[in-house]
Amino acid sequence: MGNFRNILTTLLLCLSPALHAQVINGTWHGLLDTGMGKLNIVFNVDPNNCTLDSPDQGARGIKATLNHASADSLSISVPMLGASYCGKRKGNRLEGTFRQNGHALPLALEEGQLKRNRPQTPRPPLPYTTEETRFINPEDSAVLAGTLTYPTNFDAMRPCPVVLMVTGSGLQNRDEEMMDHRPFAVLADYLARHGIATLRYDDRSTGQSTGDASMAATPVFMQDAAAGLQFLRSKGCFGPIGVLGHSEGGTIALMLAAHKQPDFIITLGAPGLRGDSILLLQQLSLLPPNAQQPAPDIQQVRLSAKAQGNAWLNYFVDYDPAADISEVECPALLLAGSKDIQVHAAPNLAAIRRNMPKDTPLTIKEYDGLNHLMQHCTTGRPDEYANIEETMAEEVMADIAEWLNKMPLK
Repeated sequence: MGNFRNILTTLLLCLSPALHAQVINGTWHGLLDTGMGKLNIVFNVDPNNCTLDSPDQGARGIKATLNHASADSLSISVPMLGASYCGKRKGNRLEGTFRQNGHALPLALEEGQLKRNRPQTPRPPLPYTTEETRFINPEDSAVLAGTLTYPTNFDAMRPCPVVLMVTGSGLQNRDEEMMDHRPFAVLADYLARHGIATLRYDDRSTGQSTGDASMAATPVFMQDAAAGLQFLRSKGCFGPIGVLGHSEGGTIALMLAAHKQPDFIITLGAPGLRGDSILLLQQLSLLPPNAQQPAPDIQQVRLSAKAQGNAWLNYFVDYDPAADISEVECPALLLAGSKDIQVHAAPNLAAIRRNMPKDTPLTIKEYDGLNHLMQHCTTGRPDEYANIEETMAEEVMADIAEWLNKMPLK
């Protein structure tokens, strides 16, 4: 009997890993069709730390509860979102239903990490030099951490242009990383290969940067960028020093130019209209073709935005860039995509042109078929961003490099 017990124990010990492996666990991902667009959903199945990621929305590590996991079925609830998922194994997939707020949507999951092809993302070996660096916003002592990229064959005796990169709205790292796209890293790589230096940095309270962003609005982020310009000037090894801003970063570039701080500015999808008008155009663009509800008006947009009690949004709704634009005197390159539905190209570029001083050296270009991220696209809707492999259109980067390389060196 003792020998039998020993044999049985040994057998169970040998079998237990195999049995455990049959239980559904690990990472599973799938594409959820919401009817308004498609979202990648990732479940990290672990009885001790189960989480949900929505990488297309930049949300990761949302706490979930593993209700049941067996060899052929899975049940998870996500209390924070009022959501749940139940699925059954069919071959190498789980087929089931995602439920949220009374809606039930089919969702098939595949095992493993979500892998996206991002062919433009720089990979070593790189033919240029990078330097990890930090600079300080003297207004509140926030430390901004970033990457200074020197161009191929950099020579301090032959100064080249340098570009400070400023991200769009929302807290982002130095690469402006979203949905596995790293547009600032891609652009810095391209510019370095074409003789242009760059500095990109983590937004305050993000990545390796410090500082409080909880009540910060655009003027605070402008102060951070101004500190970056001062840092670049202190290096003493560059020619013209300018700002390249995407979206809100474009607003910051225009603000800094109004204060005569950069030698030049470049904007990608920059606002030219007041914030409430931009929000209204966004909402009108996202209405379904046969929407039953009446279209919102600007007063409704303002009331809705103000009701959120968000310091950044309160400032954005009221801010009209016209006054700052009217003070810009440095060379400016303003770029936008015709399918941008976050900051509509035509009305915003027209407003900038209308308010810019007549003698300002100004180049404006609207690219046919590009979205707010300057990607070639189909609809321009944000739910497309993640599924486009291109990070930034080659022609945009080429135009930026050509414009910068024509700039007179100091």
